[in-house]
Amino acid sequence: MTEEATPPLYEVLYCSTLAQDLAPGTVGTIASRARIRNAQHDITGLLVFDGLRFCQHLEGPREAVDALMRLIAADPRHVGVRVVYEAPLEIRRYSGFGMGLAECEGPDQMAGVHALDGEAALRHFLSLVPSFDING
Repeated sequence: MTEEATPPLYEVLYCSTLAQDLAPGTVGTIASRARIRNAQHDITGLLVFDGLRFCQHLEGPREAVDALMRLIAADPRHVGVRVVYEAPLEIRRYSGFGMGLAECEGPDQMAGVHALDGEAALRHFLSLVPSFDING
């Protein structure tokens, strides 16, 4: 019996804004459904919401992450979806949970991530992770 090769990992950090007519409570529903779907596709990550803005860091097999990003971009609950960082990944950052959800106080932290691109955006996001109360 041969071992199947594990597909290489890929990571994406994107930012978006909650659609205008949706209540912030919608985020809990989004996260609970995403946990199930993402687990089926070997995707892990962290979704952070500040009451208006989303930042989500996803990791998993590239095909699965790309397919999920197409769904997210087409989801009417998000507007202004913008990938701020994407690259191959050596090792998972979120191995302790499948899909974490964190809500942060006030808009300043996520506004900082939204304003950046590339590795600067990723570094800023990752520097904030220890301050979040993550439900996963």
